[in-house]
Amino acid sequence: MKNQSNSTVSLSEIVAARSRLNGAIAYTPCTESAALSELTGAQVYCKQEFLQRTGSFKERGARNALAQLTPEQSRAGVIAASAGNHALGLAWHGRLLGIPVTVVMPRFAPLVKVARCRQFGATVILHGDTFDEARGEANRRAEEQQLTYIHPFDDPQVIAGQGTLAFEILEQVPDAEAVIVPVGGGGLLAGVATVLHALKPDLQIIGVEPANAACFAAGLAAEAPVRVPTRFTLADGLAVVEAGRHTLAIARPLVHRMVQVQEEDLALAMLRLAELEKCIIEGAGAAGLAALLGGDLPELADKKVVLLLTGGNIDPLAHSRVIERGLAADGRIYRFDVLLNDRPGSLAHLAGVLAHAGANVTEIVHNRTFAGPDLSRVHVLCTVETRDRAHVAEIQQRLAENGVELNSNNAVGMAH
Repeated sequence: MKNQSNSTVSLSEIVAARSRLNGAIAYTPCTESAALSELTGAQVYCKQEFLQRTGSFKERGARNALAQLTPEQSRAGVIAASAGNHALGLAWHGRLLGIPVTVVMPRFAPLVKVARCRQFGATVILHGDTFDEARGEANRRAEEQQLTYIHPFDDPQVIAGQGTLAFEILEQVPDAEAVIVPVGGGGLLAGVATVLHALKPDLQIIGVEPANAACFAAGLAAEAPVRVPTRFTLADGLAVVEAGRHTLAIARPLVHRMVQVQEEDLALAMLRLAELEKCIIEGAGAAGLAALLGGDLPELADKKVVLLLTGGNIDPLAHSRVIERGLAADGRIYRFDVLLNDRPGSLAHLAGVLAHAGANVTEIVHNRTFAGPDLSRVHVLCTVETRDRAHVAEIQQRLAENGVELNSNNAVGMAH
C-alpha cells in the first residue's frame, strides 16, 4: 500500500511540514568555518545535520511522512527498503510515535546500522544482495501485510520534510549566495530547492553527486529517470542507480548546476572535516566540500557558501581507512618499494637516508623470499609519514642521490 501524491511539492506543504516537525527535529547549527574558508577561497558555512539524533537529515522526511499517516495506517505500520539513514530515521521516529516500523536491508548492510535500527525497535529483514532486491521484498511485504511503504526519497511527504532544512539556512545565513547539496535520489535537493527558489531566487543551488553514481545528472539530461551503472563510492549514501520521478520533476527547473566529484576528493574532504572542523562526516555528507576542493566551482570564490554536512553515520574502522587514503592523497603518507643489496648495513643505510630527509618510518617490510631471481637483492616496502607532496619529492631525490634504487614498478606512493 503506497502513498499516492502528485509530482509537486508546494512551499505551503513544506511550511506545514516545518510546523509538524517543530520540537521533534533538532535545529542544527550552521556555523562559519574560518579554516575551510581559507582552504577553499569561499566564505564557507557548515550546516551540521549530522547532529540529528540518528546522525542525518533523513529524520526530517521520515518524521513528516509518519506524522501524516491515518490512525489505521499507524496501527498497521510502515515499511521501507534502506541500507542506512532513512531506515534509522524511520526506526527512531516510529518508536517515538508508537508506529511499527519494518526495514528491509540488503544482506551487505553495515552491521552497525542493522544493530541501531533494532535498538530503536524496528523489525529488520535482511534480504537480497542488492538494494533493488531489498526494495522488491519491501514492496511485496507492503502489499501482503497492508503496510504503508515510505520511499527514501521519491515521496512528496518525505521531500517536504527534507525541505524544512532550507528555512533554517535562510534564518542562519540570510545573505548566503550559494548552497551546495549532496544528491543521491534527489529528495533533499528537491525539497531545499523548492524553498530557496521561492524565497531567495537569486541564490545559486548546486547539486553534487559522486562520479561513480551520477544518476541525477543523467536524469536531468534525459528529463526522466535513467538507470546508470554504479561503481564503489565512498559516498555510499548517494549511490543510487536511478533518480526519483518526483524529485527530477521538482528539481529540474530550480537547480543551477550539477557537479560530479571524484573518490580522491571525497577522501580528502572527509580528512579536512575531521582535522579542521573536528567532525566525523560520512562520504555523502562530505560531497559539497569535495566539490570545492576538486576545483569544480571556481565561480564561488569569495562568495558566501553553505555546505550541507548531511550525515555522520560511518563505521569507525571504515573512517580510519578513509582518513589514511586522504592522507595519502594529501602527500602525508608515502609508500614505496626499494631494491637493496642483501648485506649487513643496507637497511640501516636506508633508515639513515629517510631520517636525514625528515621522514618518519611507520612500517618496513623486508622481503627476501619474493625478491626475484637475483639472490643478492631484497625488496623493502616502506611506509613513511611526510609533510606534503613537496616533501615526498625531496625524499625521492635523497634516495636517488644515496644510491637507493626505487623499484621500477613503484606505483604505491600516493592514492590516485
